[in-house]
Amino acid sequence: MPWLELSLTIRAEQQPRVEEALDDLGALSVTLQDADAETPDEQAIFEPGVGELPLWPTITLNALFEADTDRRGLGEALGDLLPWLEPDHIQFRDVADEDWERAWMDQFKPMPFGKRLWIYPWNIEPPADEDIVVVRLDPGLAFGSGTHPTTALCLAWLDSLDLNGKSVMDFGCGSGILAIAALKLGAAGAVGVDNDPQALIASTDNAQRNDVADRLTVFLPEDLTADPADVFIANILAGPLGELAPTFAAAAKPGAPFAISGILQGQEDELLARYAEWFHELRVDTQEDWVRISGRRR
Repeated sequence: MPWLELSLTIRAEQQPRVEEALDDLGALSVTLQDADAETPDEQAIFEPGVGELPLWPTITLNALFEADTDRRGLGEALGDLLPWLEPDHIQFRDVADEDWERAWMDQFKPMPFGKRLWIYPWNIEPPADEDIVVVRLDPGLAFGSGTHPTTALCLAWLDSLDLNGKSVMDFGCGSGILAIAALKLGAAGAVGVDNDPQALIASTDNAQRNDVADRLTVFLPEDLTADPADVFIANILAGPLGELAPTFAAAAKPGAPFAISGILQGQEDELLARYAEWFHELRVDTQEDWVRISGRRR
């Protein structure tokens, strides 16, 4: 079933009123994007806090309507609700329907990390091979499928460890991919921590699909009660990594291997200096423009 898409460019302060008007007119969905995307003025917004909605100064707003919606009538009604809106700022186009989950599945192929670990989508059956470790993933509510370099760096690091019988803490667990991989690689138990309740739901769901839910416990940061872990990993952004270094040190046992990622090249020196107080044997590995720092708890 096709759809009618209405697009217009507005200022950030106009967004609430415009979105309310579109909702009143029967919009089925509304999406926002940076009006300066793919230009030198593009601004990235990464991982806002729960309940936060940071916006770009200028926004392109796209609303979907039923395909048979009267374009002229819709434009006139929107003009009545938003008298300041110029008619030539409104654009319409037809959008073909698509099975977005199937499109994701078609693009997501089996991926190896290290010597043993593979990430497989649910639509592809892995081979019966005792020499590989398989994590199965579905589209979820939170980031983390292995396709991003930071996730890939963390997965390869986990694959390099002997995790048998160990406890693992995954801070910023997202989809749960790292904690689940650790459990599939032999960890006795894993703790996933994230400030987004949806991430905890996605992690638990993916753990159930991989038959390791009985060994995974998830927490919001303020509710964390787990003991220090034998292995610690965090894949978040450089700013929070710096702020949370003392917290991470307290969450790792003495001598515990640790790795942090979500770091752009050029950000690692400050973090190396910050973490040297609590961790040693520090090393840097890179993939594309991203960095992983690893070492051991002092």
